[in-house]
Amino acid sequence: MISAIIAGIFTGFASGFFGIGGGTILVPTLLFLGFPLKEAIGISVTQMMMSSIYGSYLNYKRGLLKIKNGLSLGIGGALGAMLSGLIVKYTPKEILGLIFLTLVFIAIVRFFITVEEPQYEPPIDNKKLFFIGMFVGMIAISVGVGGAILITPILVGFLKYKLKTTVSLSLFFVVFSSVSGFISQSLAGHINYTIGFTIGIASLIGTYFGIRAYHKLHPKHHKKLLLIWYIGVFLSMVYKLYF
Repeated sequence: MISAIIAGIFTGFASGFFGIGGGTILVPTLLFLGFPLKEAIGISVTQMMMSSIYGSYLNYKRGLLKIKNGLSLGIGGALGAMLSGLIVKYTPKEILGLIFLTLVFIAIVRFFITVEEPQYEPPIDNKKLFFIGMFVGMIAISVGVGGAILITPILVGFLKYKLKTTVSLSLFFVVFSSVSGFISQSLAGHINYTIGFTIGIASLIGTYFGIRAYHKLHPKHHKKLLLIWYIGVFLSMVYKLYF
């Protein structure tokens, strides 16, 4: 239980600081603690649901969350995440692990493609956000990550949104996708409620400090830290799954 609390605080900090659901650190951590992959995914979805709700509330208080655009992205994510329980139930763990690694690898590659921070953001297309959310919700929640690992590269790299806008939108997206995913995973029997809610509650502490730290950091430094984060996650998952 002490390990769960420590993991929750650390995961929550990462969630708030990087604008991610926390699954990219929690899933590998739970695997190293001896949890089966599918149970680790269920616990991760529980944690990201709690931390993303709290993190989005903090962003809203700071005036950084665009509710209307966040809803378009979030509703799409919720619809996609509804399928996650069935996907996890009928997909071999080796395939789920490979999807996880693929998502992290995509995020790493994206950092080597230079994208300048735009001075002005283009008009936000809610239809595009909806379909992006639906696709990402279906894939990401099925492997226990919040979806920002794909949302951020898409919104920054292809739609040319500013990083600070993207981070707050990504975290709000995780609220919808993780709640929907939690329901779907619960119906499929993949949730360890005791560990999941313990980690989730502990993560709220970390999320608070993570968001405060993020708003004090320059975007260029934020990108560098995020790259280091993803490389570390990728290598640790390769080691755990294949060695």
